[in-house]
Amino acid sequence: MGYVNPDDTTFSYLKGRPYAPKGAVWDEAVRRWRAVASDPGCHYDDVVTLRGEDIPPTVTWGINPGQGISITETVPVPQEARTADERVSIEEALAYMKLKPGAPIKGTRIDVAFLGSCTNARLSDFKEVARYLKGRRVAPGVKAIAVPGSQLVSQVCAELGIDQVFREAGFDWREAGCSMCLAMNPDKLVGDQLCASSSNRNFKGRQGSPTGRTLLMSPVMVAAAAVTGAVADAREAGVSHRASRGCILTQ
Repeated sequence: MGYVNPDDTTFSYLKGRPYAPKGAVWDEAVRRWRAVASDPGCHYDDVVTLRGEDIPPTVTWGINPGQGISITETVPVPQEARTADERVSIEEALAYMKLKPGAPIKGTRIDVAFLGSCTNARLSDFKEVARYLKGRRVAPGVKAIAVPGSQLVSQVCAELGIDQVFREAGFDWREAGCSMCLAMNPDKLVGDQLCASSSNRNFKGRQGSPTGRTLLMSPVMVAAAAVTGAVADAREAGVSHRASRGCILTQ
């Protein structure tokens, strides 16, 4: 189990948030939080250091969130699987996704781009994507949908003019909700359409069509796919490395 010590960076982020304690109650909360931090000089059984800048953007290729590769890698080859069960799993995923073993994931053509869901439709996500979209347009033939993760996010996006940036780029702007994450309302894939999605699930039929296909990626990577019409590396357009990395929740 991983653990992150509470620190001043965390407290600064939380302070003033709508549901954070206020006044003396805040001070008491910070005191309690500091008390659960590890003791100075303590011994750890294991230490893992992850450098975010070394992690390339991630894209799924299969039919569960664990079947993902970096934007610079190629689609797995069944014959190179480590076990028989893994080989069967890869073969099933490739048959459904209609991807060629060993082919680069970058450049895979898409039909739909979906930016939304409770996982990757925060205000920070929309701000980052809006910076990328300014002066760009969704590629011909791509249907692009943007759905704020909450009514508050939607409200602030409207106040900042972010929604207009998306509309001018060719995105359909929706009210806050689940939308294409699980094929709610009219937002569904048709036939075997391939969707670049910032949601958190890519199971068979998840987005409304029994043969619809989903590639999970970060919000900025979805925007890059929408603009180019294919899976693309958002870093090549000058997007910050932090913003382009994939964020896929599996639980």
